[in-house]
Amino acid sequence: MTSAWNIEDLIPHRKPFLLVDAITELVAGERAKGYWLLTGEEAFFAGHFPGRPTLPGVLMVESLAQLGAASVLADERFRGRIPLFGGIDRARFRRQVVPGDRLDLEVEMGRISTRAGMGHGVATVDGEVCCELDMLFFLAPVKER
Repeated sequence: MTSAWNIEDLIPHRKPFLLVDAITELVAGERAKGYWLLTGEEAFFAGHFPGRPTLPGVLMVESLAQLGAASVLADERFRGRIPLFGGIDRARFRRQVVPGDRLDLEVEMGRISTRAGMGHGVATVDGEVCCELDMLFFLAPVKER
């Protein structure tokens, strides 16, 4: 476990689609914690929704998936692969997330093989659950373009 993980060293996502600012805890292939600080400067807030900016639920899901991908790819067994969504189950959205919120992220990986895996994610603000879901992912080989 360490707090020195740089997410850009683990996953290929980059701004503006890197939706995790920091990893605060990581056990390779097992679990991770991190956060995304919503400044209000993110472009999507202008249109979602004018006068009442709200983080789209799909971006909460993606931020959890990115943190899960970091946990998986920190495990040497899965280097040279990339996790891709296979499914999202039991997704629930329980609290609005607005500019200025810090979205705390936590993922716990379930069974993972060389081809696929499962994980569970929870996103919170100030201890209140905003989003919770189960995810299925496939591990595809990385192909440079």
